[in-house]
Amino acid sequence: MMGNDVYLKSMVLIRFLSASIEFTGAFLMWRYQRLDVAVRINGLLGLAGPIILTSTMLLGIAGLAATKVPFAKIAWIGAGVAMILWGTTR
Repeated sequence: MMGNDVYLKSMVLIRFLSASIEFTGAFLMWRYQRLDVAVRINGLLGLAGPIILTSTMLLGIAGLAATKVPFAKIAWIGAGVAMILWGTTR
């Protein structure tokens, strides 16, 4: 049970980092008050989303694998993440 704590805390930390990046982006859009700058900032934020999703899911799957969750269930979770990423890029 103690090993899961590391995975969970890491996932939470990444999500807090993601939220702070999003808030910073929103603040910068508000600060500059220019549509072209806001579109650029939004584009950068759009790139961060899949990276955050993938890293948190990989940590979660690694945590599940460490707790002896059956491989078939982990494979289904991994397939679901892959489908989300594939579906959002096409």
